[in-house]
Amino acid sequence: MLDLIDWVGRVSTVIVIVSVILGFYAWGKGIFPALWRLGNGLSKRKIALLAKGDNLKSLKSLLVDSKLFNERNIFEISSANDLGRAEQATLFLVYWHDWPNELDEILRVAKNTTALVVYAPQELGFIPQDKMKALNSKRNVMVSNFRGRLLNDIVTSLMTTSYQ
Repeated sequence: MLDLIDWVGRVSTVIVIVSVILGFYAWGKGIFPALWRLGNGLSKRKIALLAKGDNLKSLKSLLVDSKLFNERNIFEISSANDLGRAEQATLFLVYWHDWPNELDEILRVAKNTTALVVYAPQELGFIPQDKMKALNSKRNVMVSNFRGRLLNDIVTSLMTTSYQ
């Protein structure tokens, strides 16, 4: 009887050890890279805020007050003449109603690896279909209508877009 219990104990020990090793492997292969990219995205990636006036201040305070983003990684673009400064950014956050006529220029400046998050509150009107088609033709573009969704889209974009 003791031999049987000893044998069952050894088999159980092997199963536990294999399970622990496989668990660490799966965690290292799946969860750790995502957490690493999120941490790098929040601490190192540059965000270009394309908005004007009070909208610029409001969006910047939304990002900074969330305590997810470092204020030194956020820079403001309030004029079409300054779009060249945005080329160093890895994420463009555009307040749609301040930049409706400059979409083509924004899409030209944004690299293929740059995430573009467009914030377009519905109470100010919808994005025209031809502009939505242009946005849809590019990679890494998200359109948000709500502030809470906006933060989610920014965090997701920082995690999923390419690093240089």
